[in-house]
Amino acid sequence: MMTNNSGRRKAAVARVYLKEGNGQIVVNKKSLGDYFPLAWHQNSVKEPFNITGNEGKYDVMVNVRGGGISGQAEAIRLGISKALVDINEEFRSTLRKAGFMTRDPRVVERKKSGQKKARKRFQFSKR
Repeated sequence: MMTNNSGRRKAAVARVYLKEGNGQIVVNKKSLGDYFPLAWHQNSVKEPFNITGNEGKYDVMVNVRGGGISGQAEAIRLGISKALVDINEEFRSTLRKAGFMTRDPRVVERKKSGQKKARKRFQFSKR
């Protein structure tokens, strides 16, 4: 059985495909270690499997684009969590408690006209 889901974080969008296998994770046609060199990001991606006790049971193929490396890792984490819930509804409460089922809504605030950045203004001169 194969399930697919999407996850988002900031500007990153991840399409996650989960199928039964031996725990291989492929991100944009590269292995997890090649795509995310930092252990922190690798652990973030694997965490839904660790919490639900499914390490090594599913193969994951991910297409991710947009945003930075941390946003992409967390987008993948959300996609994996949603896919696991599709497979077994009992995982929902566990993943919800860990905070993996919530889409983080924080995005970059837009730049306003007449200002240097979103909130920073041009220097004010009284005279």
